Amino acid sequence: MDGEGQRAVRRWLVAARMPVILLGLVVGSTILTEGRFAQLDNLINVLRQVSLEGLIAFGMTFIIVTGGIDLSVGSLVALTGVAAAWAMQATGAWPPVERIAVGFATGLATGAAVGAFSGAAIARFAIPPFIVTLAVMLIARGAAFILCEGQPVYDLPPELMWWGRGFVWDSVLGRLLPTPVLVMLLGFGMFLVLFSRTVFGRSVIAVGSNEEAAYLAGIAVRWTKLRVYLLTGCLCGLAGVLHDAKLMAGDPKVGELWELNIIAAVVVGGTSLFGGRGTIMGTLVGALIIGVLNNSLNLLHVEHFWQKIVLGGVILAASLLDSALRRLEAN
Repeated sequence: MDGEGQRAVRRWLVAARMPVILLGLVVGSTILTEGRFAQLDNLINVLRQVSLEGLIAFGMTFIIVTGGIDLSVGSLVALTGVAAAWAMQATGAWPPVERIAVGFATGLATGAAVGAFSGAAIARFAIPPFIVTLAVMLIARGAAFILCEGQPVYDLPPELMWWGRGFVWDSVLGRLLPTPVLVMLLGFGMFLVLFSRTVFGRSVIAVGSNEEAAYLAGIAVRWTKLRVYLLTGCLCGLAGVLHDAKLMAGDPKVGELWELNIIAAVVVGGTSLFGGRGTIMGTLVGALIIGVLNNSLNLLHVEHFWQKIVLGGVILAASLLDSALRRLEAN
């Protein structure tokens, strides 16, 4: 095989590795569970399980591509969920539609404010993202407990339940699709375009590839960094309200360790922790890989602590694969 042929094979390996791994996991899980995994109800359940974390993972992709990280997303889901639930409870005399609208607005605004704060601290004062978001993680979790005095917030409008447990008709599957899954798929389409077809998306990649070169090219580096954290904060707010709809309560304990699954989905999907490279499609595949692993391990009755070991191994393997591919592409 000549040099051009070898390079073509390398490009194919880089582009197709995650879908091939996902397909292998689906086939392997189907065989090991004697077909239980491949049942349509279970496949839809997998999509439901990854929907909220997958939605946030789209925003995390933008952050990691810039060379950053956000450890606060799980705590922010709890804070925005409690804030939204509190707002809906406080407007109990209003019509249900208006209460739900207030809840979504409160959740999104809270997430946007906290995300903008994190982004501003990172961009303006050049504090490492790990430190800033670790601090925000602790602050947001504590604020969630303080806001509701440590107790879940109930008395939400019954119509809210549709957003967490409802269904919409899907003509492809020929059956009902869970509402959170539809929201994730709509988010996927929007962020796919935003990342690959807009000036903002190209700016994100440029900042992550070479921040100094991006600045010299006229890209507003600080503003770009602030916006990716603000965007992810909004997604946390949306996920917080959808989780309220699922539980019909705002609970300050939700979202614990979500950041690990979300970062894992992004990294497994091929986004480089060194910045400058990643895709929204890869993140969706990564989220599905994590979901398939968790679901199949549950069907096989694997102990919870062993599942954590498997997830940790997957993250490490993905990081090693990323490093190997960087060396392969360099040759």
